Amino acid sequence: MTADELHEWLKSNKIGEVSCLLPDFNGVARGKSMTPGLFESAFRDQSLRIPEAAYTINAHGDMTTNDHIDETEKDLILNCDLSTIHTAPWTRDNTACVICDGLLMNQAPSPIAPRQVLQNIVDRYRQLGLRPVVGPEVEFYLISQFQETITEPKPPRGASGLPESGQYAYSLDAIDDFDAFFEELYEFSEIQNISIDTIIHEEGPCQFELNLRHGDAINVADQLFLFKRLSRHVARRHGIFVTFMAKPYAEESGSSMHLHQSIVDIETGRNVFANEAGEDSELFAHYIGGLQKFTRAAMPLIAPYTNSYNRFEAYMSAPTNVNWSRENRTVGFRVPESSATSRRIENRIPGSDVNPYLAIAASLVCGLIGIENKIERKPEFIGQGGEDERGALPKTLTESLAGFRESKELRNYLGVPLVTTFADVKQSEYEHRESILSPWDVRYLMVNV
Repeated sequence: MTADELHEWLKSNKIGEVSCLLPDFNGVARGKSMTPGLFESAFRDQSLRIPEAAYTINAHGDMTTNDHIDETEKDLILNCDLSTIHTAPWTRDNTACVICDGLLMNQAPSPIAPRQVLQNIVDRYRQLGLRPVVGPEVEFYLISQFQETITEPKPPRGASGLPESGQYAYSLDAIDDFDAFFEELYEFSEIQNISIDTIIHEEGPCQFELNLRHGDAINVADQLFLFKRLSRHVARRHGIFVTFMAKPYAEESGSSMHLHQSIVDIETGRNVFANEAGEDSELFAHYIGGLQKFTRAAMPLIAPYTNSYNRFEAYMSAPTNVNWSRENRTVGFRVPESSATSRRIENRIPGSDVNPYLAIAASLVCGLIGIENKIERKPEFIGQGGEDERGALPKTLTESLAGFRESKELRNYLGVPLVTTFADVKQSEYEHRESILSPWDVRYLMVNV
């Protein structure tokens, strides 16, 4: 889109405000809003700025500084990707939104920008003549609105007036109970170019799974970033909340982001995970080998909070190790039954609480390391995945952060600034969480000890 085309787009859509979105480490939209005239002028001369530390704002609102992030809060140039421009249908003043990348003053991409980190990995695949294709399945809960943050969540009442108790897996009637919410979710997603494939009811009370159509990694990550923001706005319009927290209920299944992924040859368009005979290719085996060997080191990118690790329980629809198997949903890496053209691996480890850019980058980079280093996969696991303790996932965020910081391969592929700064942000969140009174403290200690 040229500057003239941008002007016509803003005019024809009667835009009254433009919001520039910058996805931070937690996948939260940071940025700034302005009038269309100011946006056009700033876009032409690249005068839009934002402090680099905006990427590092943690969950409780503090910024992180280290040897890679200047404590003087130096500015980045907001480089707007006009291919992502869209309207925000929940606003009254016809607001346009556009996803931006942060550039250093020398025009180089910021080494800690999540969207750029994913682009860097995609570029490394391109150098090999390959293109990743991904398709996420993201789970979430609808919950009642609340004011007291120390209370436990409760499922909302739908059109029937009755709260769910959790025995509605795959129920169409349970989806119909929130028909008004989902109709608007579909409508607004279409406006924002979010390609929803299917929606199903999952195991938990008011827990749903949404599938995005598979496609190029950056485009799919953009859609998931926008969907999470959009769904929160739609939910509030219907008097409820939506949560992508990995484990909002202690006794119910957690919410995952199952990531289907395949690799195609750029020149031929052929899926390279299958050979000419339609069997698993050596490259596919090495990709799985890389996932098995390096996913545990990359865990902070796919399980970024303390709560994330509560989800990894055997017999609770979540994996506990890095085994792979065919048509087996109890392992970390599932190979669905498919034709050669759609041969893929499903990474079942990420939670729905992830930053989509970093989680997709993490999965793709582990596979890439496996391809480039010809890492052999372990034998296929047969049985119930939770019964095997080999290749167990880290049990805590602190354990994950230690492995993440120490991984030479991840520092090489993702960059030292990203690994160090992301780990510092997660460490600050962990320390802050540990200092806060928990519901368990209130319930069992407050008046009893």
